[in-house]
Amino acid sequence: MSSRRSRSRQSSSSGISDDQIIDLVSKLQQLLPEIRNRRSDKVSAAKVLQETCNYIRSLHQEVDDLSERLSELLANSDSAQADVIRNLLMQ
Repeated sequence: MSSRRSRSRQSSSSGISDDQIIDLVSKLQQLLPEIRNRRSDKVSAAKVLQETCNYIRSLHQEVDDLSERLSELLANSDSAQADVIRNLLMQ
């Protein structure tokens, strides 16, 4: 049995067709700055998934860094400024 046929069978048993997987990988590719800015359209699905994981990790790190900076800002602000910032964040 060909690998294409076995992949198709595996995909259908999970409820996602090969075409849907291709479409989802293509959508991910469009969201990733590292891949989107390349001139070549030929990128493997494995590379797209790897870059997606890397990008999500970098976004998590950025959120952590910004949270830390905000905490420092709130700690160093007077209470009135801190209250204004907290109120803005709650909206």
